[in-house]
Amino acid sequence: MKQGTTLFLKVAVFLIGITILVLCVFLLPWLANYTAKMYPEFAYLQYPILIGLYITAIPFFIALYQALKLLNYIDRKNAFSDMSVNALRKIKYCAITISILYVIGAIFLLTQNVLHPGIAIIAFTIIFSSIIIAVFAMVLQKLFKSALDIKSENDLTV
Repeated sequence: MKQGTTLFLKVAVFLIGITILVLCVFLLPWLANYTAKMYPEFAYLQYPILIGLYITAIPFFIALYQALKLLNYIDRKNAFSDMSVNALRKIKYCAITISILYVIGAIFLLTQNVLHPGIAIIAFTIIFSSIIIAVFAMVLQKLFKSALDIKSENDLTV
């Protein structure tokens, strides 16, 4: 793979990370305060929702870091290695964790009778996107693992 392709992907991952970090630091607190002022009957949910969103940001940033590590392995012509398989495994677990956390959040909002249809659509979109990423990472992990097994088998025969 050419250096330009992985450089583009690294820049994209970096920009996604910076965007989400800025949203977490600046937009989420402002939005929580604004919503609490607009709807004082739901102000008690301001901090639980903020904490839940910040908790889901942790596996997201871990997955982005693992994606950068995977791209570095590809750059160093070390794509089919145990390190790549481990990075894909961690990405898979992060995606599953994000899905589980959003399901818990949706259930929490449902029990509080505040699961607005727009919020539900966003939550389910994130849940299903995370599941798709987890399945894709699992398939790549198996592919990289079998390529690694074939590679080590060929190294033993030579």
